Amino acid sequence: MIDLHTHSSRSDGTDAPAELVAQAAQAGLGTLAITDHDTTAGWEEAAEAARRHGVALVRGAELSTRHRWRSVHLLAYLFDPTDAALLAEMARMRDDRVPRLQRIVDRMAADGFDVTWADVMAQVEEGASLGRPHLADALVAKGIAAHRNEVFDQWLHNGSAYYEPHYAVETAEAVRLVRAAGGVPVVAHPFATKRQRSLDGDDVAELVEAGLAGIEVDHRDHDDDGRAFARKLAARHDLVPTGSSDFHGDGKTNRLGENTTARESLARIEALATGVPVLR
Repeated sequence: MIDLHTHSSRSDGTDAPAELVAQAAQAGLGTLAITDHDTTAGWEEAAEAARRHGVALVRGAELSTRHRWRSVHLLAYLFDPTDAALLAEMARMRDDRVPRLQRIVDRMAADGFDVTWADVMAQVEEGASLGRPHLADALVAKGIAAHRNEVFDQWLHNGSAYYEPHYAVETAEAVRLVRAAGGVPVVAHPFATKRQRSLDGDDVAELVEAGLAGIEVDHRDHDDDGRAFARKLAARHDLVPTGSSDFHGDGKTNRLGENTTARESLARIEALATGVPVLR
């Protein structure tokens, strides 16, 4: 089985990269992608664990991007982690996550929530890419909510009064940057029903012109119509179709391997990549 979208504690997952790989092996996965938000910080640890457990590792990241006014997540696979232009954008996105999250914490505290910046930072592994899930974990730790999902459903979803945007590169530019770094850009869960739908068919066509290589078809946040539409677009534009769990450890109910990618799709991704190889 091949799962091409997972997160470790280097961003908003709850498992260290080595633990993530160990769980993947236990779940019967033969190939795993580590795709933390706007960072490659988990690559080295994951690679060492992958060798120990006999799991093939696809190194990647999930980039925060914006297409017009909508947030779009872009999976970037097998890019050169030393590419200066891509590294600069990823650093800018990570850096802006900090004041953005501080603003959310301050606004919630002003409204009477018993939460401080120190509470949030207690949930963050050193060097991790910060995000709203860390605030959600702080609220759970304080007993204000039972689970991350409850926090997002009530207070931290994109349409909530506490939502704050952070810097995100234009999606088409991110696609070009990933390509220039030898990587393979695949748009993540574009037709999710549990969040704001990020793209339509015309948007995908624009991104194909910029160099988009694939589309995440099978994801738990896609309903049947969304999956069918994604498959239609993949066929129309010759995009690589993928399927993934979007695993976050205990942070979400998603399970490793609940959606998977075909071997043919992985082979196409490998053939397109010139940055780094799949580690086997």
